[in-house]
Amino acid sequence: MVAANNGVNFSIEKGEFVIILGPTGALDYKTGKQVLKTLQDTCKKTDTTVIVITHNSALAPMADRVIHIRDAKVKQIELNENPVSVDEIDW
Repeated sequence: MVAANNGVNFSIEKGEFVIILGPTGALDYKTGKQVLKTLQDTCKKTDTTVIVITHNSALAPMADRVIHIRDAKVKQIELNENPVSVDEIDW
């Protein structure tokens, strides 16, 4: 499945995984939310694992699992049984 949103294009195929580094860092708030929403919806439709690497802890509620890393070591893993839609997140 190919998704395009405000000039950001990506292709996701079923069974793949995607690593996203700082998905909202260089974007304005509205565009960042649109990109995350498109990514979240696309990944649900294709059953794809997405790994988001970010300093923005406000994005954690949208994740199934949050892995905290400090000094190149995993410090904590949190399971989120009820991830929320990007629409419900503010930062």
